[in-house]
Parts: sequence; structure tokens; C-alpha cells
Amino acid sequence: MQIFVGDPMPVSRRSAGLAIAASIALPAVLRAQEGISPGQILIGQTISLQGGKNDYAAAVLAGIQAYFQSANQRGGVHGHTIVLKTLDDDAKPALAQANARQLVTQDKVFLLFGSIEGGPSTAVMTVAVEDQVPFFGPMAGSPGFRRPHQRMVFPVRAEHREEFRALLDYAKKTGATRSAFVRSDSETGLQHLENFKRLCSELAMQPPLDLPFKSDITDEQIAKMAAQIGAANIQVVINHGSSGMYERLIRQARATGVHAMFSAVNSGSSQMAHHLGELARGMVFSQVVPSPWEGKSAITREYQQVFAREKPGQEFSYGSLEGFLTAKALVAALRLPANRLTRESFVAALEANPGLELSDRLRAVYKPGDHTGLTAVDLAIVTNDLKFRH
Repeated sequence: MQIFVGDPMPVSRRSAGLAIAASIALPAVLRAQEGISPGQILIGQTISLQGGKNDYAAAVLAGIQAYFQSANQRGGVHGHTIVLKTLDDDAKPALAQANARQLVTQDKVFLLFGSIEGGPSTAVMTVAVEDQVPFFGPMAGSPGFRRPHQRMVFPVRAEHREEFRALLDYAKKTGATRSAFVRSDSETGLQHLENFKRLCSELAMQPPLDLPFKSDITDEQIAKMAAQIGAANIQVVINHGSSGMYERLIRQARATGVHAMFSAVNSGSSQMAHHLGELARGMVFSQVVPSPWEGKSAITREYQQVFAREKPGQEFSYGSLEGFLTAKALVAALRLPANRLTRESFVAALEANPGLELSDRLRAVYKPGDHTGLTAVDLAIVTNDLKFRH
């Protein structure tokens, strides 16, 4: 599946005029670089749409599209339209890596952008590092994006480690000492497990029950996992992503009388709560963006206004707000180089900048040797009327 956002011909009269002018006299800041041509900047994305079955990925992409469309209507970047080419990796790391390689070597994109899920995003990072192409805004919490330092990788959202810390701290305050950790059976999953164990130790909680799973996990295997949670008298269960599998586990656990509290990281939280319905009541989710339904922050108010205009009829969600915020960060970063925009000047400008001011209290920081991005993590509980309260 291929999706294009941002026609090479800009979407408004004003930006069209700017693009025509640029084709006659291309500004020095945008001359001669792969992915940059008269009138446009081509960005490459591989994301786990799963043929339309992953509604969290669809929400993320809708938020990205809304911001890019709005930015293009305002002249894009130095009068150049942002064009996003999106490929579907079906949540498969090998396909994500192949997609990333195609985007870089065949489609000649300027940079890679905005994947989701730890496995596919880590696979995209491999291509970015090997080919020395910037990878901006992976919307996954993998520790490998920050440690060891990767000069070409620029995460925006906080990593899962900070989400685990917030969820475990909350669980400890409610009296829980026995936890279970649901994770992918992968190298990234093992890294998350080590962080989770370390946090349990810091909080004087018992070592967690480790529950690894493969992407093709069966209903029988999920039933066995639910039984393990019950037999170990686990008080709190926390996941590291894969919202679809986690939803299946919660349903099975509740159907067999498991009383543990199920908490979750942000990935797909709006969609998971919607799917679970009454089973979601009381669930606590970590969040890496503010509430998309409240207007308490400047970024949320901007998102609500733009998203309602660009995506009429689509519901607000954490996923679309994160996509919107990440797209905003990319546009701000593309505007940083004072001279010619190249991959090297893009990286250098980000590292020389004191931080990308994305909103009140939201500042993404990138320094030589340390691409932190954002660190903000909040908690939200699903109320009796199935709404999120921060």
C-alpha cells in the first residue's frame, strides 16, 4: 500500500504561487539534495497500517496528514510543499526494513519519518544508520533510539522506560508489589525487560513475571498466559505495546476470573479502551501527549482546530495528537538550517538549536551525543463513563 500526502503541486493558490517562484529561482537553503526538488520536499514513512486493520496506526497517520496539509496551505517549508510517501509494513520488522531501503535507495526521500511499533521502528533505524539518512520521529518507545547514541535518529516522544516508571510508581502507591510484564519476544523486548526489572528493584517491588510473546501468538497461548497471571497472584500487569494482543489477553483474563489490574503504555490507548468497552473501566494508561479532548494546553487547542478542519468527522485521539505533534516537530526542524538544507545541515542545526519549542512545556531537545526529544509522561485512568481522566 502506498499513500501520498501533499501533492507535488501545492494545495492552495498561495503555496502554488510560491512553488512556481521556487522552480524559477530555487532558494539557496533548498538547492540540490536528494528528496528536495523545485516545489517539494519528499519524506518517506513506513508504518504498521496492516491493510487498514490497525486503527491506532490510521489515527497516527491522520494526525500527521492534518498537520502537513495545514503547513502546506501556509507555504510549507521555505515555500516548498511537504510530500509524504507512506508504505505499509504490516507490523513486520523485515518488511519495515525493506520499505525503508526502498524509500531511501529508489524513491530518494530526504529522510525517514514517523514509524510506529518497536520492532518495525528499530528495523527502520538500521537502514537510517547504515545509509546515514536522518530518521525523525519514530513513534515507539524503544531504548535503542537513545542508547547507544545514534546521530541520525531523532525520537520526539518519551521512551517506554519513563512510561514504565510512571505506571509502576502508581501501582506501588496503590499497594501493589507483584507485577507481570507483557513484552515481545525480541531483542527490543529484552531491553525493555531489563529496564522494567531495574525499576521494580528501585521501587522495592518483587521481580516481575516475564510474559514474552511472538507476533503470531495463538488464543491457546494467550489463555496459558492469563492462567500464569492468575496462578502467580499478580496484582498489576503492564505491557510494552502491541495493543491488539494485549486486548486479547485482557479479555481472556477477565473471562477466567483474573483480578489483576491491567495497565498499559500509550500505544493505541484510545482504540484499546474503545474496543474493550466496560472491561477498560479503571485501567491506567501512561500518556506521552496531553489529553486530546481537553483544551488545557496550547498544542491541544491547535490540534483540535486543525484536525477538525482537515479531518472533519474523525474523532480526536491520543494517536492522532501524537502524529500531529511529531509532524509539527519535523516541520520546525526542517526550517532550522540557515543555509542550504542537506541531511548534514539538518542534523547539525538540530544539535546546535537549544530545543524545538512545540508548545507550552513541550520542548524537544537534541544535543551532540544525546538526542533526548521529549520526556513528558502523564497518567490517565478510564472512568466509569469510559472517558480518560488525567
